[in-house]
Amino acid sequence: MKPQIPSSSSSDSRIKRNSPESTNTRAWQIYGQRQLARAYTPPVPERLGWTPWEGTGPGAEVLGDVTGRRVLDIGSGAGHHAVHLAQAHGARVTGIELSPTQHERAVSTHVDVDGVEFVRADVAEYLDGAEPFDAAYAIGTLAFIDPHRSLPALRDGLRPDAMLILSLLHTDLHGHGPSTAVAPREQMILLRDDPPLPTQMWVLAPQLWEDLLTEYGFRVEAIDLFPHPDENAKVIQQLIRARRLPNRPTRVSSRPRSTRAPAAHAAVGVGAILLSEQGILLGRHRRGTLELPGGSVEAIGESFEEAVVRELAEETGLVAQTVDVELLGTLVDHVEGVLRVTVGALVHAWQGQPLTQPDESVGDWAWYPLDQLPNDLFVCSAQILTSWRPDLPVDHPPAHFTAFAPAK
Repeated sequence: MKPQIPSSSSSDSRIKRNSPESTNTRAWQIYGQRQLARAYTPPVPERLGWTPWEGTGPGAEVLGDVTGRRVLDIGSGAGHHAVHLAQAHGARVTGIELSPTQHERAVSTHVDVDGVEFVRADVAEYLDGAEPFDAAYAIGTLAFIDPHRSLPALRDGLRPDAMLILSLLHTDLHGHGPSTAVAPREQMILLRDDPPLPTQMWVLAPQLWEDLLTEYGFRVEAIDLFPHPDENAKVIQQLIRARRLPNRPTRVSSRPRSTRAPAAHAAVGVGAILLSEQGILLGRHRRGTLELPGGSVEAIGESFEEAVVRELAEETGLVAQTVDVELLGTLVDHVEGVLRVTVGALVHAWQGQPLTQPDESVGDWAWYPLDQLPNDLFVCSAQILTSWRPDLPVDHPPAHFTAFAPAK
């Protein structure tokens, strides 16, 4: 018997007509219609995958132990991921889906699976009256919802300490990387030889997602970038692991100030410029930004030159000597009340080839011509580069730069 599809009048009440989200709702309804016409149902996977490429990235373990726990599948589509979690991991999964045709695909195939229920509703509206969940995840779907609407709803719809796992587009087929503003842009849904379906997606930089999640009561534990297995393809997927923070008390206690002056609080780091015939050396942080080699100065009497040599070896595998390190000067600014002092340096000679190092957060080292610098430079790296070469067209927050006097 064909399942009954609820009316959209109540489920879509928070989505304004002709808004980016209403465009997405129409696109996914057409997508589901096309898949129904083909009678296509994706198989239940043997392993939960967070990217379109089998075997890339982690599996369901990033959700933690979900045995007997209530898990929300956001944008559950044909339902195959929800069924896998229920059958292979013993979770009690609710698949939430706004598209009536996508919902029909799920219930027509998996309606009798134990431990799974499929709900046709808007996720923010549904969570407003639901019992809080123990975990939630979205595989490629949360980018179709305004994060200023979805994230506060997820905060209220998850128990404290619950995991939220998001798989999101980072770089598309055309090499168009993530946005640095919270605004949607047009992206296409492709399905075989059918005409592409235009959608409005929030394709945001990892740091921006982290800022949003932090704003709405989550702590980001990891952000991983997974490039397409084909080196010639430009697509990159990002995987964000966040945890819902405990509820804060409405009132907190305080204590009087001490009569003694507070201890000094500052962060001191170095950033190294390596210039070759191919350009300057930059690596990609796991959060998506591109940056110079560098890091914090060790609190063991380490000199700035020694810190540059150590960080260069740890992050890139390159070997340099302190005599080949030229200190350029200090950059001073404030970040959330903490004084940040960064010393820029120019490394004149080194040995080896830059390679991604195990357990380092920055890798994929490459040389970039000075007239073709990439977007998404890390703020400190941008400040160092423009203190070295003020003519470089790089935007960044201002910082106070004091050049070191040349050696006599």
